[in-house]
Amino acid sequence: MRKPIRVLIALLALSGRLAQAADGYPSVLGKPGDPDKVDRAIEIGVGDDMRFSPDEVRIKRGQTIRFQAINGGQLKHMLVLGRLAELKQQAARMRKFPETQYAGPNAVSIEPGQTGELVWRFTHAGDFDFACLVPGHLTAGMRGKVIVRP
Repeated sequence: MRKPIRVLIALLALSGRLAQAADGYPSVLGKPGDPDKVDRAIEIGVGDDMRFSPDEVRIKRGQTIRFQAINGGQLKHMLVLGRLAELKQQAARMRKFPETQYAGPNAVSIEPGQTGELVWRFTHAGDFDFACLVPGHLTAGMRGKVIVRP
């Protein structure tokens, strides 16, 4: 392969990664939803036992979901949508730099005793994940599944 073509391919691959990073979420998950066009609301309990309840939700592709994360504990928690590998990478970054806060359209932070909302439109079928990225919480098992079917 000629060098200019290899360079072009490398630049295109990099631009795709940068576009994903700029969005703040993998586009395979879908996109932020319109709060005025919610198809379904799902309450998810968030607790200091490092568990979500329920820890699995099933929805249909194309639905816009309002996740209502209710923190019944004494600790701050998060609900972040993503793929498990990316969530683990972000959790590792937050452990390394605990003063930074992950913020994106696919995430909500929930203070103790509060409720946080996240509205998301799932445009693709597949199995996705959600997790708490507060340092130590994901490694303690604080994660769940979103199963999106056609």
